[in-house]
Amino acid sequence: MQIDLIPRPVYLEYQEGFFQNAGLPGIGGDRVFQGEMALAAEQFRRDLGLPPGEAPGKAAVACREVPPLREGEQGKEAYRLTITAGGITLEASAGAGIYHGLQTLRQLILSGYDHNTLTIPALTISDYPRFPWRGFMLDVSRHFYTPSFIKKLLDVLSLHHINVFHWHLTDDQGWRFPVPAYPELIETGSKRRDLRNPQTPELKQFYTSGEIRELVAYAGARHITVVPEVDLPGHTKAALAAYPELGCTGGPYQVDDQHGIFSDVLCAGNDRIFDLVEAVFDTLAEFFPAPYVHIGGDEVPVSRWEACPKCRRRLEELGFERPRQLQGWLTARFARMLKERLKIPLGWDEVLEDTEKMGLPPELVVMSWRGREGGVKASSAGHPVVMSPSNDGCYLDYRNYDLPEEPGAGSRITRVYDTYMTDPVTPEMTRDQAALVLGGQGNLWSELIYAGRWAEYMIFPRMCALAESLWSPRELKDFASFSRRLPAHQKRLDMLNILSYRGPLQ
Repeated sequence: MQIDLIPRPVYLEYQEGFFQNAGLPGIGGDRVFQGEMALAAEQFRRDLGLPPGEAPGKAAVACREVPPLREGEQGKEAYRLTITAGGITLEASAGAGIYHGLQTLRQLILSGYDHNTLTIPALTISDYPRFPWRGFMLDVSRHFYTPSFIKKLLDVLSLHHINVFHWHLTDDQGWRFPVPAYPELIETGSKRRDLRNPQTPELKQFYTSGEIRELVAYAGARHITVVPEVDLPGHTKAALAAYPELGCTGGPYQVDDQHGIFSDVLCAGNDRIFDLVEAVFDTLAEFFPAPYVHIGGDEVPVSRWEACPKCRRRLEELGFERPRQLQGWLTARFARMLKERLKIPLGWDEVLEDTEKMGLPPELVVMSWRGREGGVKASSAGHPVVMSPSNDGCYLDYRNYDLPEEPGAGSRITRVYDTYMTDPVTPEMTRDQAALVLGGQGNLWSELIYAGRWAEYMIFPRMCALAESLWSPRELKDFASFSRRLPAHQKRLDMLNILSYRGPLQ
């Protein structure tokens, strides 16, 4: 009996016999893991469609606290799972490790539960991650996804040991969270026409402070860190529609219902933009306990800065030669503002450009999206790196396969094979550079992804492939093995009501 786990564990050895249980086994163990045990018990019951009041059987799963199974950060997420005919023992030094072990057990239960009987092969698993950053990004500006859908997604991502949820909350097409000092960000910046039905009124869509706190707590219980993104200084038309005095021309502006790169950005010569950013960062610091805040920095046209008297005056004051250098100045200032709030800034790889005059703080994390070159450049300069190259398997809004029937962004293709074969560490990196690679993530941009079910189809099984690429040791990566395990795993996704692509993988 093969168990077809995804991601592939570091070490797995089958033993003689099987664990069998009538109904769901109960979970017990050390009180330090009480939250993880209660959550897993709820997941097991819900996954199998069992009624809420149905009690599990006797405690056959024992969760035990042990000294670290690995050194360093890996030790917090490491676990050891032992299954015998007499019971199941899960050992870890921290809640994250216990949770990952329970998610591996959750996969086994999804595949091994039939007619009120659970059957799992006896085995031993020792497991830990290759990279500490195993992420997924969801764009909720171009299309708004409900809190209930995000919860569903977080729960399934955690099944694959994904531990970072990058939440792209603002863009030209919508501002999605409240900032008390700037109410028009919601009153104006969250509203947009739905181009699929121009006769409908504008939609006002945002997450309330209560919904944000609830989602952050929901993710945290699953040992997922929520990293918010506010795109600055470009992709800001929703903010400018709310506060037009912060743009170079003074407007009028509108929340855009088209897609692309727009010339209107925050005015680099106007000090009032920093009042807005201060308030935004204060709000994010209140909502999100994560150490990271993403400041965007991608695709910033400089045509408005070139023509703007305030921006030209700023150039002269700073002794800059080119308007593009204003972005480096802004990035450095935003980074200092976040540091004052004990936050670590992230930015897309454009933040590396034209920074000779100002430099960048060494702790700034660079997310390489235009290829792997940005990550190589950033790590050579001493910056931590998250790899998410659009041309190397990490953009999940691209079509799954080159067929006209497949949905996705234009002619661009990301096959399951492409996603599986991506590696955050490139061949040209030195040992020191490789040590700066935190990991990688998959991104779903939602310009054309109008519904949650459609999003599921674009995300899975490519996130299954990426999860294995980021968790499992490089020497265990084997696409043929992954392909053999995937059909059984997709049956688990079916049980979780997840729509997934089932066409050719390469």
